[in-house]
Amino acid sequence: MLVMDSRPDLVLGTDGLARPVWAATDPLLRRYYDTEWGVPVCDERGLYERICLEGFQAGLSWATILRKRPAFRAAFADFDPDAVAGFGQDDVDRLLSDAGIVRHRGKIEAAIGNARATVALRAEGGLPDLVWSFRPARTPRPATAAEVPTRSEESEALSRALRARGFRFVGPTTMYALMEAVGIVDTHLVGSHRRGSSGVWPEPGGPA
Repeated sequence: MLVMDSRPDLVLGTDGLARPVWAATDPLLRRYYDTEWGVPVCDERGLYERICLEGFQAGLSWATILRKRPAFRAAFADFDPDAVAGFGQDDVDRLLSDAGIVRHRGKIEAAIGNARATVALRAEGGLPDLVWSFRPARTPRPATAAEVPTRSEESEALSRALRARGFRFVGPTTMYALMEAVGIVDTHLVGSHRRGSSGVWPEPGGPA
């Protein structure tokens, strides 16, 4: 049985751990929250995949994208930027007929273009260096869901930087969601069992 925690917007699971409402009931979202969301991602393929998935998520629920992620990985060569950069029109047509993914031409073409932009970025130091260069000086410490930001000066700057290099579907709100997902900011609610767990943003008074 799930019970509301005494702290706002947190739910105590049967395991005694406090999670936000969005991660409290659906087993897939709970596993994602407990093991992946907010864990630092610093490799090129991992960041390319997450940029693509955040773009595909626009207008949809994240649970939908997570359920389709195995199909996305199969369709996009496990998000190998070199492989996807070589996709052509036949691949676009193939992807548009793949019911396992989100069949949106603009997003599919953006994922291919983003792969090419990722490869080109290696000449500037690479996608991880660029994305992580927008880590802010401090992270939010939201106590309630209403206090979680949806964009920031850094996400706006990251969006501009990526767009200037040919990336698409990388708006400031989408990029803030990326920054949350890959540990650049920590927006786990204060009191959540995951708060401060990334190693990037240790909690005041907690373990370094």
